[in-house]
Amino acid sequence: MTPREAPALPDRTPSSTGSPPPIRWVTAVERSSASDLVATALRPLSAVTSAEPLRSLLLGTTTGHALHPALTDLPIGFWTSAFVLDAWGGPGSRRAAQLLVGCGVLSAGPTALTGLAEWGETSRPESRVGAVHAALNVAALAGYAASWHLRRTGRHRSGVAVSLGPALLASVAGYLGGHLATARKVGSRADTYLVDGVGPVLERPGPV
Repeated sequence: MTPREAPALPDRTPSSTGSPPPIRWVTAVERSSASDLVATALRPLSAVTSAEPLRSLLLGTTTGHALHPALTDLPIGFWTSAFVLDAWGGPGSRRAAQLLVGCGVLSAGPTALTGLAEWGETSRPESRVGAVHAALNVAALAGYAASWHLRRTGRHRSGVAVSLGPALLASVAGYLGGHLATARKVGSRADTYLVDGVGPVLERPGPV
């Protein structure tokens, strides 16, 4: 049983007329050829994850579905917890906040690898959104790494200030990731789960 790329929507974007601003924005990203420039830069990196058995591991062969969505909880959780401590924890929580920021940076590595493997299975318009998603996350990671360094060298307040920008970038990247997983149905999964089709269904099929 091997994972398979989930059937995506057709290679076109819906009309966003009358839609809320976030939908109009993400639709513009799907239609923007400028996003292809980022995608071109990512292709060599994605190729690293295409060799077996690494590809199967990153796509979640043994788990039955994509690992990437689950792994994203790690850096997001670490960085969000650090934000809470920075805002309300007081001086006594500084070391814990620094540790959380560092754990978020470290956990971003395997999270990014699984994301690259999933992205390598996509085509337009999903690849465009995925490229912007990746670029925002790289920028956020760099910012959090800088924040950790400042905290580590005793410049805690500067580290906190620097982390605010990456928090915003990671949030926007998370929205795009949610769009890919929910609206575009991007994600590998075992053949077993393809029986029901994609997304919610009104009726279950009979025994097969």
